Amino acid sequence: MAWDTEGTRRRLKEAATIEFAERGPDGTTMARIAERAGINKERLYKYFGDKRALFETVLRDELDKLAAGVDLPPGGLADIGEFAGRTFDYHAAHPHLARLLQWEGLAGGPPADEKNRTAHYRDKVEAFAAAQRDGVLDDELDPAHLAFLIIALAAWWFSVPQVAYMLTGADAADPAERARRRAFVVRAAERLALPSR
Repeated sequence: MAWDTEGTRRRLKEAATIEFAERGPDGTTMARIAERAGINKERLYKYFGDKRALFETVLRDELDKLAAGVDLPPGGLADIGEFAGRTFDYHAAHPHLARLLQWEGLAGGPPADEKNRTAHYRDKVEAFAAAQRDGVLDDELDPAHLAFLIIALAAWWFSVPQVAYMLTGADAADPAERARRRAFVVRAAERLALPSR
């Protein structure tokens, strides 16, 4: 019987994503990841190297999925609210991503795939700056700060769900509450980023 290399790699990365999101890179072990995947620990080392390399692979893959899943709306940044709403939707469907990013920040050291991620974010800042030059977005705000605020506005609900609950008293799993939060993110992004009329 042939070994399913791609299936094994996928199962190991799925297990690593769960473990890293729950415990962080310092709080889990390669043995726990292999056990969760039901695969020999030596195979995990063979495919991914050490734990740091595996964490970087998981985070890079998750951020690639985010970049592919949240593109600018057809109207571009003129529809900044929809961009923020799409970002909110992505994080709602993938709450582990916020946790992975927090663990990366807490662990210190250089960020995973820093060069490519920086280029991606610089492109996003340039898109915001171009929209400001075109009069689409408020040009009184620093474009890098504005991009950061829009991302944070959408993602922070999933980064600190306990604070969201304490502030609102509402269950994030309630579809009506999720819809209210998304609508708020959309409206807040529009008020923050669009020029005064």
